[in-house]
Amino acid sequence: MFTAHVVVTVLAAAWVAFSAVSVLTRAAWVVEPLAEYGVPRTLWPWLGTAKAAGAVGLVVGLFIPAIGLAAGIGLVVYFTGAVVTVLRARSYKHIPFPLLYLAPVVVAMALA
Repeated sequence: MFTAHVVVTVLAAAWVAFSAVSVLTRAAWVVEPLAEYGVPRTLWPWLGTAKAAGAVGLVVGLFIPAIGLAAGIGLVVYFTGAVVTVLRARSYKHIPFPLLYLAPVVVAMALA
């Protein structure tokens, strides 16, 4: 039986994985703002890989809770850093975007 925690965690993982693929495939709507914020292009593959690892970790966490907790913490730190990056770039209209990825991760962790 699926619990709210399982559903939210799987959806959060899928959402973060979508974000990872968007960075790794250099989707214009993702990488153009990264360039505006001054994030070096050499970091983009690492950012996408970190998100992908976090997404996988959330799913694995359904079976090994310590992995899920570590992945959740890592993703919270990642997306908090993204918010800080957007604020430092003074691109205030983009603040909601990292928060949209952060929120389901936090909810999944709270339901765990």
